[in-house]
Amino acid sequence: MGFPFVMDAGASPLFLPEHHDPEVAATEIEHLVRCDPRQCGLTQTRWSLDAIRSQLLWLKDTSLSGVAYILERLGITWQRARSHVHSPDPNYAAKLAIIEEVIGYAHAHPDQIVTVYLDEVTVTRQPTLAANYGRAGADQVRAERSLAADSEVRIVGSLDVVTGQVVVRRANTISLATLVAFYQQLRAAYPQAERIFVVLDNWPVHFHADVLADLEPQTTPWMFSRPGHWPATPSLRAVRRMDGIRLPIQLVPLPTYASWCNPIEKIWRLMRQEVTHLHRWADSLEDMRTQLDRFFASFTTGSPKLLQYVGLG
Repeated sequence: MGFPFVMDAGASPLFLPEHHDPEVAATEIEHLVRCDPRQCGLTQTRWSLDAIRSQLLWLKDTSLSGVAYILERLGITWQRARSHVHSPDPNYAAKLAIIEEVIGYAHAHPDQIVTVYLDEVTVTRQPTLAANYGRAGADQVRAERSLAADSEVRIVGSLDVVTGQVVVRRANTISLATLVAFYQQLRAAYPQAERIFVVLDNWPVHFHADVLADLEPQTTPWMFSRPGHWPATPSLRAVRRMDGIRLPIQLVPLPTYASWCNPIEKIWRLMRQEVTHLHRWADSLEDMRTQLDRFFASFTTGSPKLLQYVGLG
């Protein structure tokens, strides 16, 4: 028939059409199954072996078991889906380009420019569930909970894209005052910086007029996300608080609904892995806070290893 084949050790030949090597065939099928079947004239929402066969002429004479075998050998597998949100932001690419630009500034001028990612996280008193070693057949591994109310600790933090330095502030709630105090703390961590770029998500509290009152005039081309009934000018209390001194901080918004663009999220994951999973301090909120402080303190002078972990290394 003139069909070439590839052979793995101990495996039977994989026959493919003459113009298809395995990589080309795998790519063609991958592009197909990433499409909505309805775009191909089908009425179903998921791909079946028969549906795949119907769309590829070089498979039309292949049995369904043969199609299954070819998919398996090409690495196209039947998988459980995971939830996914696609950012609807029409300025998605342009915002990412600006973020790359301010990251470039920080690398090129580390003595004058600092760029950080910012985010908030909530930690509860009760231990988070995770796997751990235990003896087979014995009682299941346990996460010992407290009978006390499930109190929350809120944390706002930043990650330096050049050094891996982490600055955090704990609070019962992330209020306007908490954010202002955090920005003052961030400025104190970089007293030599002429400008600090803060890349952050579109939580409206980030852009409240009373928060912006403490920062230098913002130059971002993007509209800040704020409810229409919020004041456009800062309160008299905020104006008095800043006393004419404004922090050299510029806010750089992430694309909307795009948490995957914020690498500091991976620090929260590491925190859970090392501190909150199956922790033993549920009856002592103060002990848990101490352990959290100890974890973040290990990054106060920077960490190349942390940058590698979050994908910035």
